[in-house]
Amino acid sequence: MHRNAIAAVSVALLSALGTATVAQAQTSAAVVIQSGPPPQYRPAAPVVVQYGPPPPPRHEVVPHPRRGMAWVPGHWEWRGHRYVWLQGYWVKARPGYYYREPRWVEHGGRWEMRPGGWDRDGNGVPDRYQRPHDRDRDGVPNRYDRNPDNPYRR
Repeated sequence: MHRNAIAAVSVALLSALGTATVAQAQTSAAVVIQSGPPPQYRPAAPVVVQYGPPPPPRHEVVPHPRRGMAWVPGHWEWRGHRYVWLQGYWVKARPGYYYREPRWVEHGGRWEMRPGGWDRDGNGVPDRYQRPHDRDRDGVPNRYDRNPDNPYRR
């Protein structure tokens, strides 16, 4: 692209000199177009952004317990280009489930947020990533068991 522009300018300059008057015809000009290897373009180096750990949790007054509700404590979240504090709030309780609080975990110098959520057995692993439940332990997952609470099924 750069070479084409230089060539176009030089052709325009030479044609302008050819139509000049006699006084101007005595003037000479030399245009040199340099040829060589094409310019090499290198991709930009990847930018690695390393965020520091979240700030320490803020002190929050936990309200009195409410029947049928679970308290989600306040926590830091990464939004945009900074950490933002989200205050605690109430959610409707789910009978038979344990609420996992949102938390930050460090892996190899990088921080990852594990969101909160409901967990049936309280082991910290979301239920969707566990093997199918078998309440009566008869070897048939609950979703395929016609009577999931009958441990005497054969």
